[in-house]
Amino acid sequence: MRKIAIYGKGGIGKSTTTQNTVAGLAEMGKKVLVVGCDPKADSTRLLLGGLAQKTVLDTLREEGEDVTLEDVIKEGYGQTRCVESGGPEPGVGCAGRGIITSVNLLEQLGAYDVTRFGTDYVFYDVLGDVVCGGFAMPMREGKAQEIYIVCSGEMMAMYAANNICKGIVKFAEAGGVRLGGLICNSRKVDNEAAMITEFAKKLGTQMIHFVPRDNMVQRAEINRKTVIDYEPTHGQADEYRALAKKIDENKLFVIPTPLEIEDLEKLLMEFGILN
Repeated sequence: MRKIAIYGKGGIGKSTTTQNTVAGLAEMGKKVLVVGCDPKADSTRLLLGGLAQKTVLDTLREEGEDVTLEDVIKEGYGQTRCVESGGPEPGVGCAGRGIITSVNLLEQLGAYDVTRFGTDYVFYDVLGDVVCGGFAMPMREGKAQEIYIVCSGEMMAMYAANNICKGIVKFAEAGGVRLGGLICNSRKVDNEAAMITEFAKKLGTQMIHFVPRDNMVQRAEINRKTVIDYEPTHGQADEYRALAKKIDENKLFVIPTPLEIEDLEKLLMEFGILN
């Protein structure tokens, strides 16, 4: 069972990219468990056809400790198993702590039992670019083996990716986590593909796939589906299939070498002025 965590700047499209990629893996016949690690609880919405899934923390608050897997896991597209960690009530408690509570409960209930479920992949969709406390849990203690960072050619997205790489370095020896690559979720920035390819090279990794920007993604989301589910013959569906296949076949896992901020800015300036 491969354990993957998806990180990236807030708003970069992690949840959308994760769910569309998972749909591609499910279409390939892979059995996938998706664990949403965002208090917004939107990491499984497209796989569940828009169902507002009851979160682990809400279930614990309402039903106490007597919780079963059936209470917190719902079946989505392609027999994916979907769970949302949730978060504390607004203004109360720590959302990171909620992830710790949720993952620990899933372990206790046997959600990761390969013999029982035959799971090929676990995906953790993690809030924003926060790499401390509970949000770093997928990097710690072997919870995730592979990290993929969703980014774009925008400065803050690359800054966040570089910062996440620093977190990977911190936990690499203790937890064995490795970077599997950058996923460029295009924002149509000038020279974007070339810039992210070079950025990945400097980090010691790869741009595993360039996802072009297409309004079909938004149309599918409005209809509460992944692109593969909503319009399976569209070119954008093939992009997510390609990404899923590349992740499935990936063999390049590294401890990254984060850039100094001056070098990152130099890279941005260099590609920003190319014709």
